[in-house]
Amino acid sequence: MKRLQDLFISLFLIIVLFPVFLIIALLVRADMGKPILFKQERPGLNKQIFILLKFRTMENLFDKNGQLLPDQDRLTKLGQFLRKYSLDEIPQLLNVLKGEMSLVGPRPLLIEYLPLYTRAQNRRHDVKPGITGWAQINGRNLVTWEERFEFDQWYVKNQSFFLDCQILLKTFFKVLRKEGINQEDTHTMTKYTGVKGVG
Repeated sequence: MKRLQDLFISLFLIIVLFPVFLIIALLVRADMGKPILFKQERPGLNKQIFILLKFRTMENLFDKNGQLLPDQDRLTKLGQFLRKYSLDEIPQLLNVLKGEMSLVGPRPLLIEYLPLYTRAQNRRHDVKPGITGWAQINGRNLVTWEERFEFDQWYVKNQSFFLDCQILLKTFFKVLRKEGINQEDTHTMTKYTGVKGVG
C-alpha cells in the first residue's frame, strides 16, 4: 500500500509540478550556474547508499585556503526562497519514483553520522527515508537532534497508511506557513556530533 501511494502521488506531483521544476531550474542556472541539481550520497533503507537530489541553494565559494565557506555565506537569496517554501526538495520526487525514498519517513541524513548512532537511533534505517516525516511536522529544524531521533523512532514503530496521510496533510500546511525551516540564527541544521557520553 505504501509503495503504491508513493508511486501514485509522486508521479502525479511530477506531472503537475513540471512547469515549476522547469522555472526553478532556469532560475538556479541563471543565479548560480551549473550544476542545477545538488547531488549527495545518503544512507537509505538498511543503510543502502543512494544519490539524494535537490535544487542547488548555495554557491561554491571558497576561502583563501581552499575550504568551502560556511553555509550562511554561500546561501543565495534565491536559495533562501527555495528553502523557505521547501521548493529545493522537489527533485526528491524522482528519488521516490525510483524507490530510493518514500514520501513519508525519517529524513536521509549524512553518511558521516552513521558511526555516531545508538542502536535505537539506527532503527531509522528500518524504513525508507522520506521527503517529510513525523519529525518535520513536529518542529523540523527547530528541535534538538535527540528529539528528532525520538520522533523518527516513534514513526518507525507506529507507521501506517493513515499516519502517512496525516503527515502529508500537515506538511502541506507547515510549508505554507513556513514553520520550522531554520534553527535560530542559522540557515541549516547544526551538525550531529553523537550522544554525549556514548562512543
